[in-house]
Amino acid sequence: MAAALFTYLFFFASISTTLAYDPDMLQDLCVADKSSGVKLNGFPCKAEANISEADFFFAGIAKPGVVNSSVGSLVTGANVEKIPGLNTLGVSLARIDYAPDGLNPPHTHPRATEIIFVLEGELDVGFITTANKLISKTVKKGEIFVFPRGLVHFQKNNGDKAASVISAFNSQLPGTQSIALTLFTSTPAVPDNVLTKAFQVGTKEIEKIKSKLAPKKS
Repeated sequence: MAAALFTYLFFFASISTTLAYDPDMLQDLCVADKSSGVKLNGFPCKAEANISEADFFFAGIAKPGVVNSSVGSLVTGANVEKIPGLNTLGVSLARIDYAPDGLNPPHTHPRATEIIFVLEGELDVGFITTANKLISKTVKKGEIFVFPRGLVHFQKNNGDKAASVISAFNSQLPGTQSIALTLFTSTPAVPDNVLTKAFQVGTKEIEKIKSKLAPKKS
């Protein structure tokens, strides 16, 4: 009985570990065919005859982006949506540029751990554990900081000069869920009585926050 229980626990632990990250590839490559109508976990493979070097190349994070958001940051992803050749490889990058006093607001990545490398500037960064403990540090050019998978985290440029980082993820498509945007701009909307109860404020305050976060009409 004990041996059988041990075997089951070992098997369960092995399966859990295997499923904790993007699935391993079963061939040399599986370039994403994003035009396919087939829905699955990831993307179907493009026919090998149609694969080219362009499927594995992206120049979009070579230079700083133009930051014009209200929070003062710009995230440029280099994931499977930009690089089809990343499909099934379980990795991706992003570049984040920050204006002086810019913020990458509190958010999570549900499918990946993130590690940042500071290209320029100095940032105050941190994440919050499920025990509600803030782990934070100031990081400078050439330094690295890690944000564990699924935990709320942020980066803030408190300097008077622009800053930039390269982020790496152990997922081809880590996903990003902004805490503020998720709660206040979802469709359909989160009921006001849920938000007023959660934040212990009145409906007017909730509506004011929603109006500030609402997408600008073109």
